[in-house]
Amino acid sequence: MKILYAASEALPFAASGGLADVAGSLPKAIRNKMQACRVVIPLYSDIKPELRAKMKYVTNFTVYLSWRSLYCGVFEANHNGVVYYFLDNEYYFKRPGLYGYYDDGERFAFFSKAILEMLHYIDYAPDIIHCNDWQTALVPVYLNLFYRGEKKFRDLKTVLTIHNIQYQGKYGMEMVQDVLGIPQSATPIVEYDGCVNYMKGGIDQCNMITTVSRTYAQEILDPWYSHGLDRILKARQFKLMGILNGIDVEGYDPQTDPNLSAPFSKDDPSGKAEDKRALQEEMGLPQEKDVMLLGIVSRLVDHKGLDLVKYIGEEMLQENLQLVVLGSGEYMFESFFEEMQRKYPEKVSFAKGFIPPLARKIYAGADTFLMPSKSEPCGLAQMVALRYGTIPIVRAIGGLKDSIQDLGGEDGNGFTFQSYNAHDMLGAVKRALGLYADKEAWQKVVVHAMECDFSWKKSAGEYIAMYRRILEG
Repeated sequence: MKILYAASEALPFAASGGLADVAGSLPKAIRNKMQACRVVIPLYSDIKPELRAKMKYVTNFTVYLSWRSLYCGVFEANHNGVVYYFLDNEYYFKRPGLYGYYDDGERFAFFSKAILEMLHYIDYAPDIIHCNDWQTALVPVYLNLFYRGEKKFRDLKTVLTIHNIQYQGKYGMEMVQDVLGIPQSATPIVEYDGCVNYMKGGIDQCNMITTVSRTYAQEILDPWYSHGLDRILKARQFKLMGILNGIDVEGYDPQTDPNLSAPFSKDDPSGKAEDKRALQEEMGLPQEKDVMLLGIVSRLVDHKGLDLVKYIGEEMLQENLQLVVLGSGEYMFESFFEEMQRKYPEKVSFAKGFIPPLARKIYAGADTFLMPSKSEPCGLAQMVALRYGTIPIVRAIGGLKDSIQDLGGEDGNGFTFQSYNAHDMLGAVKRALGLYADKEAWQKVVVHAMECDFSWKKSAGEYIAMYRRILEG
């Protein structure tokens, strides 16, 4: 079985969020189970020179996008035993950052069509193209409209994974003729609520839709979570399923992580105390070992539930805890954490931006990790936190519900709250503080957290089983 994993980002080459983690680790896990899997992403200018140096030129061809004739180069690199293809067009991808441009719709329509065109020119004939989010959702659309008649593509299947349904690739209807270049008769495939909607087109045309947790697969059938796509998802529910993401346990390993001051493991977690002290020192907080250190590593945006923290922040900081926050995003949240840092310098430290080494230090050095999400398709941070013996405090939603069980019950590995309510969140924090005060009990919880297995082994097996079902028909 041969899989081509198509994504707009993948570690270590280009990253803006959780998709990059998945695209950088799931293909490796699939290969470890003796299935062929390669990855294709755009050749962004932000890819580091040392990674570019590993790439070799393969070929080039022309992509026809409506009235445009566009160059596409193909480069190849091997990383951790996985072959990565990079599609090159400097007009579209030689820009700082990955997204947020006025012509993103055109850029990723090009990318989607180029993925299919590339198959004419490379020595890899996949059985399945696994697409991810709206940026590659047009692959099944183009496949069925323009390529299905060719022998090479006749039996090719497609999977679309929805990582975050909030982002759908919505544009004006003029895109149909001017950019997408699809026949007028095919307009209903991509039209939804009076707009062109890339994700809707992918949902309609792919063989299987997956989400990144079982709970999220059910949640997006509800108008509250679907951002308008519940009608098409209900109509295509027969091909919808959820598979919980995993993490790269070799990449996230407190025994070998070079960012940490002291290594530790579930067999010897003693180094975690030094990592806490070092984090407090780096972040300018008093180095108090008996104060619970609460970490947040997040994009500072509304759906991450940070308005709950904003609402209850003053009250929460009356408790015996310190708060370390890393992230960037909406001005409202950035300014809130900056103000809290000024007002409570002994208790709050805020670092603005996306700083991977500091993120690792927070995962390792914090005692607890807060994720009060309004919605959370899967969440990887809570899994990484457990890997580093840091106890998650989460709202039971999406993938957080599927991965974190409350310590009040059997086999608990964190603290959960149900309602989207600031005082319910505070109640979970207070329960964590109560247990933290019992050092012996807390140490057992830390060790149990590190024993939790969120590697890709199980999830990769579920993906392979799903691929086989598709191919068998």
